[in-house]
Amino acid sequence: MPNLLLTGAAGFTGQHFTEAAQLAGYEVQPLIADLTDAKAVASEIAASAPDYVVHLAAISAITHMDEEAFYRVNLFGTQNLLKALAALPNAPKRVLLASSSNVYGNALLSPIDESTCPGPVNHYSISKLAMERLTCMFADRLAMVIVRPFNYTGVGHDARFVIPKLIEHFNRRALTIELGNLEVEREFNDVRTVCESYLRLLQLGQPGQIYNVCSGRPVSLKMAIDALKHVTGHEIQIKVNPDFIRPNEVHRLCGSPAKLEACIGKLQHPSLEETLRWMLLESA
Repeated sequence: MPNLLLTGAAGFTGQHFTEAAQLAGYEVQPLIADLTDAKAVASEIAASAPDYVVHLAAISAITHMDEEAFYRVNLFGTQNLLKALAALPNAPKRVLLASSSNVYGNALLSPIDESTCPGPVNHYSISKLAMERLTCMFADRLAMVIVRPFNYTGVGHDARFVIPKLIEHFNRRALTIELGNLEVEREFNDVRTVCESYLRLLQLGQPGQIYNVCSGRPVSLKMAIDALKHVTGHEIQIKVNPDFIRPNEVHRLCGSPAKLEACIGKLQHPSLEETLRWMLLESA
């Protein structure tokens, strides 16, 4: 049974990925050390000697108040991880690192493919792009694949994010909800499909390549709200709060899955309504 080292195992994606990886036959070993503690990371990795590595740990909330933390964790934490892996006598067969579609910023063309020039507009996406560039320093020693997942959600997603916030309000049949820009378009894919993509890329992804993890099916926030109204039969009053509208808002994030599918094959994407029903049921 191959040994898979997973960072961010306790997080939203990490919990779903752990379950999917175990079902696929991996022995999942969570990284316990704090990524910002280089010595602790090196010690733990030297003892584990993983066959595969999936790096999900990050500060992912764009609204996180400590701006320097984005770089301590997302950039230098990744550097500590890669240094420790590169020092192993036998390198892992594959290292998958999760970046973000946010590195594209407000791209002029849509759907966005991997050749699109990045244009990050916040500290989160800047730190992720810096992390991508950092991998070049280890490319001669580690077989790395970078993924840029577009927006996704599912059971257990933090209510700081918009879809789980909507789920919480609809489940308790709240009369009103405060939101930001209702016209932004995102893909809102299903975390289970994202995890399946990562597992396939561990075996099929080409080292040194970047892959969008996406469906190419964007919806506006208003459409997501309408879908929840249809599923629950509940009407809710939307109040637009100007404080929730970011000055550097990315208005549309829609990716091209062509490169991903050429590598790993077609994926079965649940409809948004199916994902919403799953979330409503599990959080009721």
